[in-house]
Amino acid sequence: MPDRDTPARSARSARSAPDASGGLAHEAGELHRLLVESVQDYAIFALDADGYILSWNPGAQRFKGYTAEEIIGKHFSIFYPREKVQERFPEFELREAARLGRFEDEGWRIRKDGSRFWASVVITALRDDSGQLLGYAKVTRDLTTRRAAEEALRQSEERFRILVQSVRDYAIFMLDPDGCIATWNEGAHRLNGYTANEITGKHFSIFYPHEDVAARKPERELEIAVRDGRYEEEGWRIRKDGSRFWASVVITALWKDDGTLFGFGKVTRDLTERRAAQERALADARRLAIEETGRQLAEARARELRGLADQLHEQATLLEERSREAEAANRAKSQFLAAMSHELRTPLNAIGGYAELMELGLSGPVTAQQREQLERIRRSQQHLLGIINDILNFSRVEAGQLTYDVRPVPLHEVVDSVVHMIAPQARAKGLRLDVPACGPALVALADPAKVEQILLNLLSNAVKFTEPGGMVRLSCSGVADRVALAVRDTGSGIPADQLEEIFEPFVQVGRTLTSMREGTGLGLAISRDLARAMQGDITVASTVGEGSTFTLSLPAAR
Repeated sequence: MPDRDTPARSARSARSAPDASGGLAHEAGELHRLLVESVQDYAIFALDADGYILSWNPGAQRFKGYTAEEIIGKHFSIFYPREKVQERFPEFELREAARLGRFEDEGWRIRKDGSRFWASVVITALRDDSGQLLGYAKVTRDLTTRRAAEEALRQSEERFRILVQSVRDYAIFMLDPDGCIATWNEGAHRLNGYTANEITGKHFSIFYPHEDVAARKPERELEIAVRDGRYEEEGWRIRKDGSRFWASVVITALWKDDGTLFGFGKVTRDLTERRAAQERALADARRLAIEETGRQLAEARARELRGLADQLHEQATLLEERSREAEAANRAKSQFLAAMSHELRTPLNAIGGYAELMELGLSGPVTAQQREQLERIRRSQQHLLGIINDILNFSRVEAGQLTYDVRPVPLHEVVDSVVHMIAPQARAKGLRLDVPACGPALVALADPAKVEQILLNLLSNAVKFTEPGGMVRLSCSGVADRVALAVRDTGSGIPADQLEEIFEPFVQVGRTLTSMREGTGLGLAISRDLARAMQGDITVASTVGEGSTFTLSLPAAR
Protein backbone atom coordinates (compact mmCIF):
# COMPACT_ATOMS: atom_id res chain seq x y z
CA MET A 1 0.00 0.00 0.00
CA PRO A 2 1.34 3.55 -0.70
CA ASP A 3 2.06 6.02 2.07
CA ARG A 4 -0.64 8.52 2.87
CA ASP A 5 0.00 12.12 3.90
CA THR A 6 -2.56 12.47 6.69
CA PRO A 7 -3.37 15.12 9.26
CA ALA A 8 -1.98 12.71 11.86
CA ARG A 9 1.51 14.20 11.79
CA SER A 10 0.28 17.75 12.54
CA ALA A 11 -2.22 16.32 14.99
CA ARG A 12 0.60 14.68 16.96
CA SER A 13 2.49 17.98 17.21
CA ALA A 14 -0.63 19.84 18.31
CA ARG A 15 -1.92 17.31 20.80
CA SER A 16 -0.49 19.26 23.75
CA ALA A 17 -2.64 22.35 22.95
CA PRO A 18 -5.27 23.28 25.60
CA ASP A 19 -8.63 21.62 25.20
CA ALA A 20 -11.39 24.13 24.53
CA SER A 21 -13.76 22.26 26.79
CA GLY A 22 -11.65 22.86 29.86
CA GLY A 23 -8.62 21.80 31.86
CA LEU A 24 -10.07 18.54 33.12
CA ALA A 25 -10.62 17.22 29.61
CA HIS A 26 -7.14 18.30 28.62
CA GLU A 27 -5.66 16.67 31.73
CA ALA A 28 -7.53 13.40 31.07
CA GLY A 29 -6.44 13.38 27.42
CA GLU A 30 -2.82 14.00 28.39
CA LEU A 31 -3.00 11.24 31.01
CA HIS A 32 -4.38 8.82 28.39
CA ARG A 33 -1.59 9.76 25.96
CA LEU A 34 1.07 9.20 28.63
CA LEU A 35 -0.52 5.85 29.54
CA VAL A 36 -0.41 4.59 25.92
CA GLU A 37 3.10 5.88 25.28
CA SER A 38 4.47 4.28 28.48
CA VAL A 39 3.26 0.76 27.54
CA GLN A 40 6.27 -1.33 26.41
CA ASP A 41 4.75 -4.83 26.07
CA TYR A 42 1.93 -3.94 23.66
CA ALA A 43 1.90 -2.21 20.30
CA ILE A 44 -0.95 0.32 20.55
CA PHE A 45 -1.67 2.54 17.58
CA ALA A 46 -4.52 4.08 15.59
CA LEU A 47 -5.57 3.55 11.98
CA ASP A 48 -7.73 5.76 9.81
CA ALA A 49 -10.84 4.33 8.15
CA ASP A 50 -8.73 2.96 5.25
CA GLY A 51 -6.10 1.27 7.43
CA TYR A 52 -3.33 3.89 7.34
CA ILE A 53 -1.34 4.36 10.55
CA LEU A 54 -2.07 7.57 12.53
CA SER A 55 -0.17 7.02 15.81
CA TRP A 56 2.65 4.83 17.17
CA ASN A 57 3.63 4.00 20.75
CA PRO A 58 7.04 2.82 22.14
CA GLY A 59 5.70 -0.71 22.56
CA ALA A 60 5.00 -0.84 18.82
CA GLN A 61 8.48 0.44 18.04
CA ARG A 62 10.09 -2.06 20.46
CA PHE A 63 8.91 -5.27 18.84
CA LYS A 64 8.05 -4.13 15.28
CA GLY A 65 11.25 -2.12 14.78
CA TYR A 66 9.84 1.00 13.08
CA THR A 67 10.10 4.49 14.52
CA ALA A 68 7.03 6.73 14.42
CA GLU A 69 8.58 8.83 11.64
CA GLU A 70 9.16 5.71 9.53
CA ILE A 71 5.72 4.15 9.89
CA ILE A 72 3.04 6.84 10.35
CA GLY A 73 1.17 7.29 7.09
CA LYS A 74 1.86 3.75 5.84
CA HIS A 75 -0.81 1.07 5.45
CA PHE A 76 -0.90 -1.43 8.29
CA SER A 77 -0.68 -4.35 5.82
CA ILE A 78 3.10 -3.76 5.93
CA PHE A 79 3.13 -5.97 9.04
CA TYR A 80 1.54 -9.00 7.28
CA PRO A 81 3.23 -11.89 5.41
CA ARG A 82 3.07 -11.62 1.63
CA GLU A 83 0.56 -14.46 1.29
CA LYS A 84 -1.84 -12.74 3.73
CA VAL A 85 -1.57 -9.46 1.81
CA GLN A 86 -2.26 -11.27 -1.48
CA GLU A 87 -5.43 -12.81 -0.09
CA ARG A 88 -6.43 -9.33 1.27
CA PHE A 89 -6.61 -10.50 4.86
CA PRO A 90 -5.82 -7.03 6.35
CA GLU A 91 -8.84 -5.55 4.53
CA PHE A 92 -10.96 -8.47 5.79
CA GLU A 93 -9.95 -7.66 9.38
CA LEU A 94 -11.06 -4.03 9.01
CA ARG A 95 -14.38 -5.05 7.45
CA GLU A 96 -15.08 -7.48 10.29
CA ALA A 97 -14.10 -4.91 12.93
CA ALA A 98 -16.39 -2.33 11.28
CA ARG A 99 -19.22 -4.88 11.08
CA LEU A 100 -18.90 -6.38 14.58
CA GLY A 101 -17.22 -3.56 16.47
CA ARG A 102 -14.00 -5.50 17.04
CA PHE A 103 -11.89 -8.28 15.51
CA GLU A 104 -9.49 -10.66 17.28
CA ASP A 105 -6.89 -12.92 15.68
CA GLU A 106 -3.61 -14.73 16.28
CA GLY A 107 -1.13 -15.20 13.46
CA TRP A 108 2.28 -14.45 11.96
CA ARG A 109 3.32 -10.81 11.53
CA ILE A 110 6.50 -9.24 10.04
CA ARG A 111 9.01 -6.94 11.78
CA LYS A 112 10.98 -4.24 10.03
CA ASP A 113 14.00 -6.57 9.69
CA GLY A 114 11.85 -9.20 7.91
CA SER A 115 11.69 -11.62 10.86
CA ARG A 116 8.36 -13.16 11.86
CA PHE A 117 6.66 -13.16 15.25
CA TRP A 118 3.43 -14.74 16.49
CA ALA A 119 1.01 -11.97 17.38
CA SER A 120 -2.26 -11.61 19.29
CA VAL A 121 -4.21 -8.79 17.59
CA VAL A 122 -7.33 -6.85 18.62
CA ILE A 123 -8.79 -4.25 16.23
CA THR A 124 -11.58 -2.00 17.56
CA ALA A 125 -13.72 0.22 15.33
CA LEU A 126 -13.89 3.87 16.50
CA ARG A 127 -17.10 5.81 15.72
CA ASP A 128 -18.37 9.29 16.59
CA ASP A 129 -21.66 10.01 18.36
CA SER A 130 -23.52 9.78 15.05
CA GLY A 131 -22.12 6.33 14.31
CA GLN A 132 -19.75 7.53 11.56
CA LEU A 133 -16.62 5.34 11.33
CA LEU A 134 -13.56 7.46 12.24
CA GLY A 135 -10.90 4.74 12.22
CA TYR A 136 -9.60 1.83 14.27
CA ALA A 137 -7.59 1.18 17.43
CA LYS A 138 -5.13 -1.72 17.05
CA VAL A 139 -3.47 -3.52 19.97
CA THR A 140 -0.83 -6.16 19.21
CA ARG A 141 1.05 -8.45 21.60
CA ASP A 142 4.07 -10.66 20.83
CA LEU A 143 3.22 -14.29 21.81
CA THR A 144 6.11 -15.98 19.97
CA THR A 145 7.68 -17.39 23.15
CA ARG A 146 4.38 -18.75 24.45
CA ARG A 147 3.55 -20.36 21.12
CA ALA A 148 6.98 -22.02 20.95
CA ALA A 149 6.47 -23.44 24.45
CA GLU A 150 2.99 -24.73 23.54
CA GLU A 151 4.33 -26.34 20.36
CA ALA A 152 7.19 -27.99 22.29
CA LEU A 153 4.68 -29.39 24.81
CA ARG A 154 2.44 -30.67 22.01
CA GLN A 155 5.36 -32.43 20.30
CA SER A 156 6.45 -33.98 23.61
CA GLU A 157 2.94 -35.31 24.27
CA GLU A 158 2.73 -36.61 20.70
CA ARG A 159 6.05 -38.48 21.04
CA PHE A 160 4.86 -40.07 24.30
CA ARG A 161 1.55 -41.08 22.70
CA ILE A 162 3.36 -42.66 19.75
CA LEU A 163 5.68 -44.50 22.15
CA VAL A 164 2.77 -45.99 24.11
CA GLN A 165 0.83 -46.87 20.96
CA SER A 166 3.81 -48.69 19.44
CA VAL A 167 4.49 -50.98 22.43
CA ARG A 168 3.32 -54.49 21.45
CA ASP A 169 4.41 -56.70 24.37
CA TYR A 170 2.43 -54.84 27.05
CA ALA A 171 -1.22 -53.81 27.22
CA ILE A 172 -1.07 -50.13 28.29
CA PHE A 173 -4.32 -48.23 28.62
CA MET A 174 -6.16 -45.65 30.72
CA LEU A 175 -9.30 -46.03 32.84
CA ASP A 176 -11.58 -43.19 33.90
CA PRO A 177 -12.34 -42.84 37.65
CA ASP A 178 -15.24 -45.34 37.29
CA GLY A 179 -13.04 -47.99 35.65
CA CYS A 180 -14.23 -47.51 32.08
CA ILE A 181 -11.58 -47.82 29.36
CA ALA A 182 -10.47 -44.46 27.90
CA THR A 183 -7.40 -45.35 25.76
CA TRP A 184 -6.10 -48.51 24.06
CA ASN A 185 -2.67 -49.33 22.61
CA GLU A 186 -1.51 -51.90 20.05
CA GLY A 187 -0.19 -54.19 22.80
CA ALA A 188 -3.64 -54.25 24.42
CA HIS A 189 -5.22 -55.12 21.06
CA ARG A 190 -2.73 -57.97 20.53
CA LEU A 191 -3.05 -59.32 24.08
CA ASN A 192 -6.82 -59.00 24.68
CA GLY A 193 -8.12 -59.28 21.12
CA TYR A 194 -10.34 -56.18 21.14
CA THR A 195 -9.90 -53.22 18.80
CA ALA A 196 -10.01 -49.70 20.24
CA ASN A 197 -13.49 -49.11 18.76
CA GLU A 198 -14.82 -52.32 20.32
CA ILE A 199 -13.50 -51.76 23.85
CA THR A 200 -13.34 -48.00 24.50
CA GLY A 201 -16.03 -46.97 27.00
CA LYS A 202 -16.56 -50.49 28.43
CA HIS A 203 -15.77 -51.35 32.07
CA PHE A 204 -12.43 -53.09 32.56
CA SER A 205 -14.14 -55.92 34.48
CA ILE A 206 -14.83 -57.41 31.03
CA PHE A 207 -11.32 -58.96 31.26
CA TYR A 208 -12.03 -60.82 34.55
CA PRO A 209 -13.45 -64.34 35.05
CA HIS A 210 -17.11 -64.51 36.05
CA GLU A 211 -16.31 -65.50 39.63
CA ASP A 212 -14.01 -62.47 40.11
CA VAL A 213 -16.68 -60.11 38.73
CA ALA A 214 -19.28 -61.62 41.06
CA ALA A 215 -16.92 -61.09 44.01
CA ARG A 216 -16.39 -57.42 42.94
CA LYS A 217 -12.66 -58.00 42.61
CA PRO A 218 -12.18 -55.29 39.90
CA GLU A 219 -13.78 -52.64 42.12
CA ARG A 220 -11.58 -53.67 45.09
CA GLU A 221 -8.47 -53.33 42.94
CA LEU A 222 -9.37 -49.73 42.09
CA GLU A 223 -10.11 -48.97 45.75
CA ILE A 224 -6.67 -50.28 46.76
CA ALA A 225 -4.99 -48.29 43.97
CA VAL A 226 -6.71 -45.11 45.21
CA ARG A 227 -5.74 -45.85 48.81
CA ASP A 228 -2.12 -46.99 48.26
CA GLY A 229 -1.32 -45.28 44.95
CA ARG A 230 -0.97 -48.57 43.04
CA TYR A 231 -2.19 -52.17 42.93
CA GLU A 232 -0.15 -55.11 41.66
CA GLU A 233 -1.01 -58.80 41.25
CA GLU A 234 -0.92 -61.87 39.00
CA GLY A 235 -4.09 -63.71 38.03
CA TRP A 236 -6.34 -65.10 35.31
CA ARG A 237 -7.81 -62.76 32.72
CA ILE A 238 -10.20 -63.35 29.78
CA ARG A 239 -9.55 -62.53 26.10
CA LYS A 240 -12.20 -61.51 23.57
CA ASP A 241 -12.44 -65.13 22.28
CA GLY A 242 -13.12 -66.41 25.83
CA SER A 243 -9.68 -67.99 26.35
CA ARG A 244 -7.81 -67.42 29.61
CA PHE A 245 -4.29 -66.13 30.10
CA TRP A 246 -2.16 -65.60 33.19
CA ALA A 247 -1.52 -61.87 33.58
CA SER A 248 0.81 -59.62 35.55
CA VAL A 249 -1.19 -56.46 36.30
CA VAL A 250 -0.18 -53.05 37.69
CA ILE A 251 -2.85 -50.37 38.28
CA THR A 252 -1.68 -46.86 39.18
CA ALA A 253 -3.97 -44.09 40.44
CA LEU A 254 -3.56 -40.78 38.53
CA TRP A 255 -4.32 -37.48 40.25
CA LYS A 256 -4.89 -33.95 38.98
CA ASP A 257 -2.95 -31.00 40.36
CA ASP A 258 -5.90 -30.05 42.55
CA GLY A 259 -5.90 -33.52 44.18
CA THR A 260 -8.96 -34.93 42.42
CA LEU A 261 -8.79 -38.40 40.86
CA PHE A 262 -8.12 -38.23 37.11
CA GLY A 263 -8.30 -41.98 36.45
CA PHE A 264 -5.99 -45.01 36.39
CA GLY A 265 -3.09 -46.25 34.29
CA LYS A 266 -3.19 -50.02 33.73
CA VAL A 267 -0.28 -52.15 32.45
CA THR A 268 -0.87 -55.85 31.72
CA ARG A 269 1.65 -58.48 30.62
CA ASP A 270 0.94 -62.05 29.46
CA LEU A 271 2.88 -64.51 31.68
CA THR A 272 1.03 -67.65 30.56
CA GLU A 273 4.14 -69.30 29.11
CA ARG A 274 6.23 -68.53 32.18
CA ARG A 275 3.53 -69.88 34.51
CA ALA A 276 3.19 -73.02 32.40
CA ALA A 277 6.95 -73.58 32.60
CA GLN A 278 6.89 -73.09 36.36
CA GLU A 279 3.96 -75.48 36.73
CA ARG A 280 5.75 -78.08 34.60
CA ALA A 281 8.83 -77.70 36.77
CA LEU A 282 6.77 -78.10 39.95
CA ALA A 283 4.96 -81.13 38.50
CA ASP A 284 8.31 -82.71 37.68
CA ALA A 285 9.51 -82.06 41.21
CA ARG A 286 6.44 -83.70 42.77
CA ARG A 287 6.62 -86.69 40.46
CA LEU A 288 10.31 -87.28 41.14
CA ALA A 289 9.81 -86.85 44.89
CA ILE A 290 7.23 -89.65 44.78
CA GLU A 291 9.26 -91.89 42.50
CA GLU A 292 12.60 -91.46 44.19
CA THR A 293 13.19 -93.69 47.16
CA GLY A 294 16.51 -92.31 48.23
CA ARG A 295 16.96 -89.08 50.11
CA GLN A 296 20.19 -88.27 48.26
CA LEU A 297 18.57 -88.60 44.83
CA ALA A 298 15.64 -86.44 46.00
CA GLU A 299 18.04 -83.69 47.18
CA ALA A 300 19.96 -83.82 43.89
CA ARG A 301 16.73 -83.47 41.97
CA ALA A 302 15.73 -80.54 44.17
CA ARG A 303 19.03 -78.81 43.34
CA GLU A 304 18.35 -79.45 39.65
CA LEU A 305 14.90 -77.90 39.97
CA ARG A 306 16.35 -74.87 41.74
CA GLY A 307 18.78 -74.49 38.87
CA LEU A 308 15.89 -74.66 36.44
CA ALA A 309 14.10 -71.97 38.42
CA ASP A 310 17.23 -69.80 38.26
CA GLN A 311 17.42 -70.33 34.50
CA LEU A 312 13.79 -69.34 34.17
CA HIS A 313 14.50 -66.24 36.22
CA GLU A 314 17.50 -65.40 34.05
CA GLN A 315 15.44 -65.93 30.91
CA ALA A 316 12.69 -63.68 32.28
CA THR A 317 15.30 -61.04 33.12
CA LEU A 318 16.80 -61.33 29.63
CA LEU A 319 13.38 -60.99 28.02
CA GLU A 320 12.67 -57.89 30.09
CA GLU A 321 16.06 -56.41 29.13
CA ARG A 322 15.40 -57.04 25.44
CA SER A 323 11.97 -55.46 25.78
CA ARG A 324 13.55 -52.35 27.32
CA GLU A 325 16.15 -52.26 24.53
CA ALA A 326 13.39 -52.45 21.91
CA GLU A 327 11.48 -49.63 23.61
CA ALA A 328 14.66 -47.53 23.77
CA ALA A 329 15.34 -48.17 20.08
CA ASN A 330 11.78 -47.14 19.22
CA ARG A 331 12.14 -43.94 21.25
CA ALA A 332 15.47 -43.20 19.56
CA LYS A 333 13.85 -43.70 16.15
CA SER A 334 10.99 -41.32 16.96
CA GLN A 335 13.38 -38.73 18.38
CA PHE A 336 15.68 -39.04 15.37
CA LEU A 337 12.81 -38.57 12.89
CA ALA A 338 11.44 -35.60 14.82
CA ALA A 339 14.91 -34.02 15.02
CA MET A 340 15.59 -34.71 11.35
CA SER A 341 12.28 -33.16 10.36
CA HIS A 342 13.03 -29.99 12.33
CA GLU A 343 16.77 -29.70 11.59
CA LEU A 344 16.46 -30.37 7.84
CA ARG A 345 13.15 -28.72 7.02
CA THR A 346 13.98 -25.43 8.75
CA PRO A 347 17.12 -24.59 6.71
CA LEU A 348 15.52 -25.94 3.52
CA ASN A 349 12.49 -23.71 4.00
CA ALA A 350 14.86 -20.80 4.65
CA ILE A 351 16.72 -21.59 1.40
CA GLY A 352 13.45 -21.56 -0.53
CA GLY A 353 12.32 -18.34 1.15
CA TYR A 354 15.54 -16.47 0.48
CA ALA A 355 15.62 -17.72 -3.13
CA GLU A 356 12.10 -16.40 -3.60
CA LEU A 357 13.02 -13.03 -2.04
CA MET A 358 16.05 -12.75 -4.32
CA GLU A 359 13.92 -13.64 -7.36
CA LEU A 360 11.48 -10.86 -6.45
CA GLY A 361 14.37 -8.42 -6.76
CA LEU A 362 14.05 -7.03 -3.24
CA SER A 363 17.85 -6.85 -2.97
CA GLY A 364 18.41 -5.45 -6.47
CA PRO A 365 17.85 -6.33 -10.11
CA VAL A 366 18.10 -10.03 -11.04
CA THR A 367 19.55 -11.11 -14.39
CA ALA A 368 18.11 -13.88 -16.55
CA GLN A 369 21.07 -16.13 -15.70
CA GLN A 370 20.59 -15.45 -12.00
CA ARG A 371 16.86 -16.28 -12.28
CA GLU A 372 17.78 -19.60 -13.88
CA GLN A 373 20.22 -20.30 -11.06
CA LEU A 374 17.63 -19.33 -8.42
CA GLU A 375 15.11 -21.66 -10.07
CA ARG A 376 17.66 -24.49 -9.84
CA ILE A 377 18.13 -23.71 -6.15
CA ARG A 378 14.36 -23.84 -5.60
CA ARG A 379 14.00 -27.09 -7.55
CA SER A 380 16.80 -28.66 -5.48
CA GLN A 381 15.20 -27.38 -2.27
CA GLN A 382 11.81 -28.86 -3.22
CA HIS A 383 13.48 -32.14 -4.21
CA LEU A 384 15.21 -32.41 -0.81
CA LEU A 385 11.96 -31.57 1.01
CA GLY A 386 10.25 -34.30 -1.00
CA ILE A 387 12.89 -36.84 0.06
CA ILE A 388 12.48 -35.88 3.75
CA ASN A 389 8.69 -36.08 3.48
CA ASP A 390 8.93 -39.53 1.81
CA ILE A 391 11.12 -40.85 4.64
CA LEU A 392 8.84 -39.42 7.34
CA ASN A 393 5.69 -40.69 5.59
CA PHE A 394 7.20 -44.16 5.25
CA SER A 395 8.07 -44.16 8.97
CA ARG A 396 4.50 -43.15 9.89
CA VAL A 397 3.04 -45.86 7.64
CA GLU A 398 5.36 -48.49 9.15
CA ALA A 399 4.41 -47.40 12.68
CA GLY A 400 0.67 -47.47 11.85
CA GLN A 401 0.29 -43.80 12.82
CA LEU A 402 -1.80 -42.74 9.81
CA THR A 403 -5.58 -42.32 10.02
CA TYR A 404 -7.93 -42.95 7.11
CA ASP A 405 -11.08 -40.99 6.25
CA VAL A 406 -12.82 -43.74 4.27
CA ARG A 407 -15.87 -42.62 2.27
CA PRO A 408 -17.28 -42.92 -1.28
CA VAL A 409 -14.80 -41.41 -3.79
CA PRO A 410 -15.94 -40.85 -7.43
CA LEU A 411 -12.94 -41.86 -9.55
CA HIS A 412 -13.53 -39.13 -12.13
CA GLU A 413 -13.04 -36.46 -9.42
CA VAL A 414 -9.70 -37.98 -8.38
CA VAL A 415 -8.58 -38.27 -12.01
CA ASP A 416 -9.52 -34.66 -12.79
CA SER A 417 -7.64 -33.39 -9.72
CA VAL A 418 -4.44 -35.36 -10.33
CA VAL A 419 -4.28 -34.90 -14.13
CA HIS A 420 -4.15 -31.12 -13.70
CA MET A 421 -1.07 -31.54 -11.50
CA ILE A 422 0.78 -34.00 -13.78
CA ALA A 423 -0.08 -32.50 -17.18
CA PRO A 424 2.59 -29.73 -17.05
CA GLN A 425 5.31 -32.33 -16.33
CA ALA A 426 4.18 -34.46 -19.28
CA ARG A 427 4.13 -31.47 -21.64
CA ALA A 428 7.54 -30.28 -20.46
CA LYS A 429 8.99 -33.71 -21.29
CA GLY A 430 7.23 -33.99 -24.65
CA LEU A 431 4.91 -36.86 -23.62
CA ARG A 432 1.35 -37.53 -24.78
CA LEU A 433 -1.01 -37.82 -21.80
CA ASP A 434 -4.07 -39.94 -22.73
CA VAL A 435 -6.92 -39.83 -20.18
CA PRO A 436 -10.24 -41.36 -21.35
CA ALA A 437 -13.28 -40.19 -19.37
CA CYS A 438 -14.21 -42.11 -16.19
CA GLY A 439 -17.88 -42.94 -15.83
CA PRO A 440 -19.75 -41.42 -12.85
CA ALA A 441 -20.79 -44.92 -11.71
CA LEU A 442 -17.19 -45.81 -10.79
CA VAL A 443 -17.01 -44.96 -7.08
CA ALA A 444 -14.41 -46.34 -4.67
CA LEU A 445 -14.71 -46.74 -0.90
CA ALA A 446 -11.46 -45.16 0.26
CA ASP A 447 -9.70 -42.10 1.67
CA PRO A 448 -9.75 -39.52 -1.18
CA ALA A 449 -6.50 -37.82 -0.13
CA LYS A 450 -4.67 -41.17 0.02
CA VAL A 451 -6.05 -42.20 -3.40
CA GLU A 452 -4.83 -38.91 -4.90
CA GLN A 453 -1.40 -39.42 -3.30
CA ILE A 454 -1.09 -42.95 -4.76
CA LEU A 455 -2.29 -41.93 -8.23
CA LEU A 456 0.02 -38.89 -8.32
CA ASN A 457 2.97 -41.14 -7.43
CA LEU A 458 2.13 -43.68 -10.17
CA LEU A 459 1.72 -40.93 -12.82
CA SER A 460 4.93 -39.16 -11.71
CA ASN A 461 6.85 -42.44 -12.03
CA ALA A 462 5.36 -43.03 -15.50
CA VAL A 463 6.47 -39.57 -16.67
CA LYS A 464 9.92 -40.03 -15.09
CA PHE A 465 10.62 -43.41 -16.76
CA THR A 466 9.16 -42.59 -20.21
CA GLU A 467 11.43 -41.09 -22.84
CA PRO A 468 10.36 -37.92 -24.75
CA GLY A 469 7.86 -38.68 -27.51
CA GLY A 470 6.29 -41.53 -25.52
CA MET A 471 2.82 -41.86 -24.04
CA VAL A 472 1.27 -42.14 -20.56
CA ARG A 473 -2.32 -43.42 -20.33
CA LEU A 474 -4.64 -43.30 -17.29
CA SER A 475 -7.83 -45.38 -17.45
CA CYS A 476 -10.64 -46.45 -15.08
CA SER A 477 -12.59 -49.70 -14.83
CA GLY A 478 -14.87 -51.64 -12.51
CA VAL A 479 -15.68 -55.32 -12.01
CA ALA A 480 -18.13 -56.70 -9.43
CA ASP A 481 -17.21 -55.19 -6.05
CA ARG A 482 -13.88 -53.67 -7.18
CA VAL A 483 -12.88 -50.54 -9.10
CA ALA A 484 -9.47 -49.85 -10.58
CA LEU A 485 -7.22 -47.08 -11.91
CA ALA A 486 -4.55 -48.22 -14.39
CA VAL A 487 -1.46 -46.16 -15.34
CA ARG A 488 0.27 -47.41 -18.51
CA ASP A 489 3.48 -45.99 -19.97
CA THR A 490 5.71 -46.70 -22.96
CA GLY A 491 8.89 -46.47 -20.90
CA SER A 492 11.85 -48.79 -20.55
CA GLY A 493 9.90 -51.50 -18.68
CA ILE A 494 10.85 -53.59 -15.64
CA PRO A 495 12.61 -56.99 -15.68
CA ALA A 496 10.40 -59.83 -14.46
CA ASP A 497 12.70 -60.64 -11.53
CA GLN A 498 12.31 -57.06 -10.21
CA LEU A 499 8.53 -56.74 -10.34
CA GLU A 500 8.20 -57.37 -6.60
CA GLU A 501 11.49 -55.73 -5.59
CA ILE A 502 10.29 -52.31 -6.78
CA PHE A 503 7.73 -52.26 -3.94
CA GLU A 504 10.50 -52.67 -1.35
CA PRO A 505 11.76 -49.51 0.43
CA PHE A 506 14.71 -47.67 -1.20
CA VAL A 507 14.60 -49.79 -4.39
CA GLN A 508 14.55 -48.13 -7.84
CA VAL A 509 14.74 -49.79 -11.24
CA GLY A 510 17.83 -48.67 -13.11
CA ARG A 511 19.59 -47.20 -10.06
CA THR A 512 23.33 -47.93 -10.20
CA LEU A 513 26.51 -46.21 -9.04
CA THR A 514 26.89 -44.71 -12.54
CA SER A 515 23.21 -44.09 -13.29
CA MET A 516 21.32 -42.38 -10.49
CA ARG A 517 17.67 -41.38 -10.68
CA GLU A 518 16.00 -38.78 -8.51
CA GLY A 519 13.96 -39.92 -5.51
CA THR A 520 14.32 -42.16 -2.48
CA GLY A 521 12.73 -45.33 -3.83
CA LEU A 522 10.00 -45.05 -1.17
CA GLY A 523 7.06 -43.92 -3.35
CA LEU A 524 5.86 -47.36 -4.45
CA ALA A 525 6.43 -48.88 -0.99
CA ILE A 526 4.32 -46.13 0.63
CA SER A 527 1.67 -46.34 -2.11
CA ARG A 528 1.20 -50.11 -1.77
CA ASP A 529 1.00 -49.85 2.05
CA LEU A 530 -1.63 -47.08 1.74
CA ALA A 531 -3.63 -49.11 -0.80
CA ARG A 532 -3.59 -52.26 1.34
CA ALA A 533 -4.59 -50.28 4.44
CA MET A 534 -7.75 -49.30 2.48
CA GLN A 535 -8.45 -52.98 1.58
CA GLY A 536 -6.98 -52.44 -1.90
CA ASP A 537 -3.73 -53.29 -3.67
CA ILE A 538 -1.28 -52.20 -6.38
CA THR A 539 -0.15 -54.68 -9.05
CA VAL A 540 2.23 -54.28 -11.99
CA ALA A 541 2.65 -55.87 -15.40
CA SER A 542 5.65 -54.94 -17.54
CA THR A 543 7.63 -55.87 -20.65
CA VAL A 544 11.21 -54.66 -20.99
CA GLY A 545 11.48 -52.19 -23.86
CA GLU A 546 7.70 -51.76 -24.21
CA GLY A 547 6.52 -50.23 -20.96
CA SER A 548 4.67 -50.95 -17.72
CA THR A 549 1.12 -50.90 -16.35
CA PHE A 550 0.49 -50.20 -12.64
CA THR A 551 -3.07 -50.94 -11.44
CA LEU A 552 -4.56 -49.55 -8.22
CA SER A 553 -7.59 -51.63 -7.18
CA LEU A 554 -9.99 -50.55 -4.42
CA PRO A 555 -13.29 -51.72 -2.94
CA ALA A 556 -16.30 -50.34 -4.79
CA ALA A 557 -18.77 -48.23 -2.81
CA ARG A 558 -22.16 -49.90 -2.56
